[in-house]
Amino acid sequence: MTMANKKKVKAYVKKKRTPESKIIEGLRSKYNTIDVTKATKFNDLPLSRPTLKGLAENDYVEMTDIQRQSIGLALQGNDILGAAKTGSGKTLAFLIPVLEILYCKQWTRLDGLGALIITPTRELAYQIYETLRKVGHYHDISAGLIIGGKDLKFEKKRMDQCNVVICTPGRLLQHMDENPLFNCVNMQILVLDEADRCLDMGFEKTMNSIIENLPLERKTLLFSATQTKSVKDLARLSLKDPLYVSVHEHSAHSTPENLQQSYVVCSLEDKLAMLWSFIRNHTKQKIIVFFSSCKQVKYVYEAFCRLRPGVSLLALYGTLHQLRRISIYESFCKKQHAVLFATDIAARGLDFPAVNWVIQMDCPEDVNAYIHRAGRTARFKSGGESLLVLLPSEEAIIERLQQRKIPINMIKINPNKLQSPHRKLEALLARDVALKETAQRAFVSYVKSVFLMKDKEIFNVHALNTDAYAKSLGLAIPPRIRFLQRMQKKMSNNNVKTEKEIDQISTDSADNSEQEDSEDNSDKNEILDNKNNERRIVKKENTAALQFDDSDDEDILTIKRKNIDIDDIPVTENEDKKTSTKKKSVTKVALAKKILKKKIIPNKKIIFDDEGQELVDPTKTKMSELARQYENEVDSGINIEMAKQILREEDQYDKQRFREKIKERHREEKRKLKVAQKGETNDKGDEDAGDDYGSESEAGEGPDISWLPDPDKIYGKQQDQDEEISTANESEEDEESEEESIVHRPSKRKLITQEEYKGKKKQKVSYVDDLQADEELALQLIQS
Repeated sequence: MTMANKKKVKAYVKKKRTPESKIIEGLRSKYNTIDVTKATKFNDLPLSRPTLKGLAENDYVEMTDIQRQSIGLALQGNDILGAAKTGSGKTLAFLIPVLEILYCKQWTRLDGLGALIITPTRELAYQIYETLRKVGHYHDISAGLIIGGKDLKFEKKRMDQCNVVICTPGRLLQHMDENPLFNCVNMQILVLDEADRCLDMGFEKTMNSIIENLPLERKTLLFSATQTKSVKDLARLSLKDPLYVSVHEHSAHSTPENLQQSYVVCSLEDKLAMLWSFIRNHTKQKIIVFFSSCKQVKYVYEAFCRLRPGVSLLALYGTLHQLRRISIYESFCKKQHAVLFATDIAARGLDFPAVNWVIQMDCPEDVNAYIHRAGRTARFKSGGESLLVLLPSEEAIIERLQQRKIPINMIKINPNKLQSPHRKLEALLARDVALKETAQRAFVSYVKSVFLMKDKEIFNVHALNTDAYAKSLGLAIPPRIRFLQRMQKKMSNNNVKTEKEIDQISTDSADNSEQEDSEDNSDKNEILDNKNNERRIVKKENTAALQFDDSDDEDILTIKRKNIDIDDIPVTENEDKKTSTKKKSVTKVALAKKILKKKIIPNKKIIFDDEGQELVDPTKTKMSELARQYENEVDSGINIEMAKQILREEDQYDKQRFREKIKERHREEKRKLKVAQKGETNDKGDEDAGDDYGSESEAGEGPDISWLPDPDKIYGKQQDQDEEISTANESEEDEESEEESIVHRPSKRKLITQEEYKGKKKQKVSYVDDLQADEELALQLIQS
């Protein structure tokens, strides 16, 4: 190879980089020239290279309607109210402006917080964080997920390092109040996703506190499928000439076009059987089932898991631990065939891929709640179906749905494919006490959710057949609905009641309205005219017994039940009213309350004497009057001087009780000694006396000692004097000396008695005579 054939190799020349400031200036200059009608892809917008690269890697190429109309306006520095159907890409519509604004300001970690994104639920905040992490991967900014249920200490240490914070209202306010590292003075953008939910009554106080701490100079972006237009809400956020972007406002329907919507009217006791049959016939599809309370979700999930329908079951509700909730969310997103039982925490903003059915087992609170629930399927350009299960009393919501341009059709259940799991549920609850308690809580929570709904035209708690519903859950006995009983009791105790309240308590929402109206009007007049605590009322629901007999021409009141309240018996307001024809069961708690009201002391034993007087135990009660008065005083604290005086008085009673105790002990010792002496006397008498006296067992009586001399004549009154002296000295002398003084003299009498008893010996009699003579001599000497 010759040198001529060799090609000359040029040295590598490094291209000069365009300064980033010039790139930013070029992007900003193109913001005002954005043509919304021509821009269909993200490349058509003046976006930075890191943003475009992140979008391309995650297959975000074409823009949706809300993205095309809102991104350009946000880049131009306008406040935006964005409204679009569910699944239309609202998340990228506010994330891209956030990234671009911080990029153009050359925001770094040292600048602190630049953007704040607030969402109503933790799962939605987690979803936005994951989307931001994918799209903004090539940006030099930091992001933080601040939600409840996570490590608060970990969040506190790193709050000052986050440029973008995605959070829920409660946790954000906690950092504002407690974390000194949180600083939002330099914040540029505020984003509220699902803004109508963030600004409603549930978050009103929290959001007001948050908004007070935010700087006024900021950009504000509000996005929701059901956007708020309330002037009050917009004034709270201090919006400056906001632009309302609603791409589907003039469309034919408020819900996605690919969503097929239908509803079915079902009785309350058949709901669970319908759901079980539906799942059994759709095991190869992805389904979301919405309930109104967490306890319903928990019970249905646990019960269906044991029944094994043949498909994966998951449950997502608020009382679960946050890490568990995130794992359930991710697991359901990855599964192809599964059933997710959820509350409304999964109704807003969450993007579950490839959901085939959304079933709303309980009627939604309003039309907005229905739109968000049904929007979990038919996302973007995919299709889906929605089924709304209604009670006969809840059909009024269909008119409101149609007024909001929601196409919904009625379908009927095929009775041939209906499978009832009631028998199996009864067997499960009979075996498992914990599952039975879960079913009871689910029953009460559903009734409470209906009772707390604002729209009483649709939600009527008195129209529910609670007994049949409890049986459908597998409960043999329906649980007590205590909150309804308490509400009715409070309303009955009021002196004046409104007609609406009386109708809610006294009327039965069944049939025969004319008869009920006549009875209710009479009840109202009696209640309103009565200002005392006694009234005479016979209510329809309390008695269910008084009706007019149409068989005769005359109106005659007939009693259909024996246990009925009679007009002549006055009923006081303090008495509990019966809410049904069944007898109210008395629980242990009710009995305990009655005992407390009567001030009965349990396990107290009172002893009475023969005359009927109470015998007071001095060891357990205070004996002095001063001590009893002191115990009855209500004043708190301890009076030291009074306590000392009480102790002195009680000490006197204690000493007296001690003396009596010692006396009783001495009497017992004397009794035992006499029994022992009597036994010895009987033994010796049997041997010596022979047939003269006979045995005590044979005669049944003791020996005849009437022939013995009177010791009082021999010794005088010395015995009584000795007893008085010993009694006076008992409290001062020791126990041993007392025993010796008491035992000493009876021992002499014992010798005398035994000697005389043994032989009737003349020697003993002479000894006594000599002793008596000596005593008389001694007395004469003393007198002289």
